[in-house]
Amino acid sequence: MATLYSTHCRSFPSSSNQCVTFSKRFLAATVSLKSQPNFMHHISVHTQQHEGAVAATVNPVENNHSGKRPKAELSSVTSSPKVSQVEDSFEKDGSECTVSITVVGASGDLAKKKIFPALFALYYEGCLPKHFTICGYARSKMTDAELRNMVSKTLTCRIDKRENCSEKMDQFLKRCFYHSGQYDSQENFAALDKTLKEHEGGRTSNRLFYLSIPPNIFIDAVKCASLSASSGNGGWTRVIVEKPFGRDSDSSAALTTSLKQYLTEDQIFRIDHYLGKELVENLSVLRFSNLIFEPLWSRQYIRNVQLIFSEDFGTEGRGGYFDNYGIIRDIMQNHLLQILALFAMETPVSLDAEDIRNEKVKVLRSMRPLKLEDVVLGQYKNHTRGGVTYPAYIDDKTVPKDSLTPTFAAAALFIDNARWDGVPFLMKAGKALHNKRAEIRVQFRHVPGNLYNRNFGTDLDRATNELVIRVQPDEAIYLKINNKVPGLGMKLDRSNLNLHYAARYSKEIPDAYERLLLDAIEGERRLFIRSDELDAAWSLFTPVLNEIEEKKIIPEYYPYGSRGPVCAHYLAARYNVRWGDLGLDVEEQ
Repeated sequence: MATLYSTHCRSFPSSSNQCVTFSKRFLAATVSLKSQPNFMHHISVHTQQHEGAVAATVNPVENNHSGKRPKAELSSVTSSPKVSQVEDSFEKDGSECTVSITVVGASGDLAKKKIFPALFALYYEGCLPKHFTICGYARSKMTDAELRNMVSKTLTCRIDKRENCSEKMDQFLKRCFYHSGQYDSQENFAALDKTLKEHEGGRTSNRLFYLSIPPNIFIDAVKCASLSASSGNGGWTRVIVEKPFGRDSDSSAALTTSLKQYLTEDQIFRIDHYLGKELVENLSVLRFSNLIFEPLWSRQYIRNVQLIFSEDFGTEGRGGYFDNYGIIRDIMQNHLLQILALFAMETPVSLDAEDIRNEKVKVLRSMRPLKLEDVVLGQYKNHTRGGVTYPAYIDDKTVPKDSLTPTFAAAALFIDNARWDGVPFLMKAGKALHNKRAEIRVQFRHVPGNLYNRNFGTDLDRATNELVIRVQPDEAIYLKINNKVPGLGMKLDRSNLNLHYAARYSKEIPDAYERLLLDAIEGERRLFIRSDELDAAWSLFTPVLNEIEEKKIIPEYYPYGSRGPVCAHYLAARYNVRWGDLGLDVEEQ
């Protein structure tokens, strides 16, 4: 039975979707038929019938040998032991393939702090295939042992799953190797190819390159990897590209054009790690699988939507990089705009990556051009608090003393379609603010003719229902409602219906890079940015960015550790909005 299954699955063309579809049908047929007499006869007939519609030639495929996760699964559903046996046989057959993950820029902070720990977490959870190799590539001279020592200092095991931790680390580090080379040298990448082949052991190789390098050398690295180190024996080759994807529409388009000289769109995985956050991933589930929310998700009931990002620290020596981009390019044009698109999109045809990304593009293309008067800019200045002096942005030695680069920005955006016409979407993002958080706040309209208005006085905002989705830290979803305080009088209180993830779920929440790396290995593109999404996002922000730079707009200076520029409150007030994070309740802290 396993032989019939594995042989037939390999007969599909290079798209793995057909193989996965057949897998599901085959497993379902197995469970159904195994209870019947002449079980093996049924299996043989079922397979022969299906083979009539599919070429019998065995072609190389993009094997999903990592055991692709189901797109939706309720915790009450348990897998049948019979099905598991068939899946096990599929794993054994898939062992003829191997995945080689090359971290280009392996000596950098991102690789050390995020990528290698995420890969280890996937290994620890059993999400990586049986055969895999991790290779660090950078210009620094380093031995395999030195790489392993560097990586080992950043690895941690799940808090909720510590068994065999040191043993797992040792096994993982044995799969890690290092290759030194230049990013623009085809000869060095050819040598990398030779090293990878030695570890792949003649198996069908699938290769993933993670570009953890500055954007000005993306194209050189992609060219060399594509021409000298691609998978050449029927496997796939994919490249993960870190942001920033250009500085404006022209540079972004040029980058995409250059990448497509060596890669197809399906090979390019533009990563925005915020799309891998648990609460961002939960957005579509919250909306499309809960009847109480879907009817409310429109201009009829929602007064405004706020997307808030704040950090309680400054650039801290990274000012040289940041000064070339600023907070709008660094946070708003990608992280917050992507979340907005997911929040506001129409119901997709399916959970397929292209269907979801199609709906996101529609939202971005429906957005009103952003005007300079709907943007507030700020830059943090030094501030002394509690006897401690905190530095200004321009005190960073890597930042020019006359820099006008904003470290804070707020903007009012509008979506001109039937669902969201007239609803302000307010964004704000900043560094060196009073706290660290990222959240979505949905403020609903006031109740028409509310019988209890007199209990709230003139401040109707106190009676407004608000849905808060806290992305980080301390993930939570809560709904603010009005209720009566117990007692003989009529005193109203504003309370939270609270889903606090740490209290509800004992399992540790995976880092965003874990989810996105696993998706890239599996070929799942849903949480990665397509080129037309990128074009639409840049077309929204590029005109106002150009105007800011041409007119040399001076940002409003705000103290380090404050709530940001005062003008941000005037911007919100212009649209009859109050920022929801100003009067944080005790439960929100």
